Amino acid sequence: MLENPVDHHPMTARSVILSLLLGAHPAELSVREIRSLTTLFGISDTTARVALTRMVSAGDLARTESGYRLAERLQARQLRQDEACDPHRGSWDGTWTQLVITSVGRDARDRNELRTTLRQSRFGELREGVWLRPENLEIDLPPSVTDHVWVLHTRTDQPEALAAQLWDLPGWSRYAAALLRWWDQADAIPARFVLAAAMVRHLLADPVLPDELLPADWPADEIRSRYREFKDELVTLRDTAEMEEVPL
Repeated sequence: MLENPVDHHPMTARSVILSLLLGAHPAELSVREIRSLTTLFGISDTTARVALTRMVSAGDLARTESGYRLAERLQARQLRQDEACDPHRGSWDGTWTQLVITSVGRDARDRNELRTTLRQSRFGELREGVWLRPENLEIDLPPSVTDHVWVLHTRTDQPEALAAQLWDLPGWSRYAAALLRWWDQADAIPARFVLAAAMVRHLLADPVLPDELLPADWPADEIRSRYREFKDELVTLRDTAEMEEVPL
């Protein structure tokens, strides 16, 4: 049974502030903006102040003249999130990129980092050491990948079957549909905020396949539309909040 994240993932002050900054462009908010938004989640000024102090100490945030900005080390995470919410899909001629890992003797940490990078780049694993995806996205693989793989270009007479083997498309679609149902049932901003965060996490796992390989009624674009609408709602709330500024 699918679990509603609203019931199992309560938002802490840290997670609310981090999510707000990850969704802000540029990734910086004034003290007044943070105060107006965290108040919507029942977070007191004292709790927000403590969370901000700890996040600066941990290297998550940097203090600015008027507020706080996302630390540089988290900007790559924001870029991945932005790309997941607005992928730049191109046309597809049926060609796949195939990566064959050639290096041996690497330790477990290096192997795990390579696998994580490939998954974040939307490759699916056919078997150990062999990863593929359709060539409908511009993907710039870092040297940490290209130094350890052969990059090949291939085609198959059964692209739908290959996609089904690489990714659990029905499972992704079922959870996306559940997120949309829960969204329609959520009235309060905190509940929608939790669901919006879950939508982003789910979009990060979307393989962003060509339309030819997607099941019918693929819900990814609807998820992206709901998330964009909620971001706009938060911006409006931030800009129209009439609250006195209290230093945090």
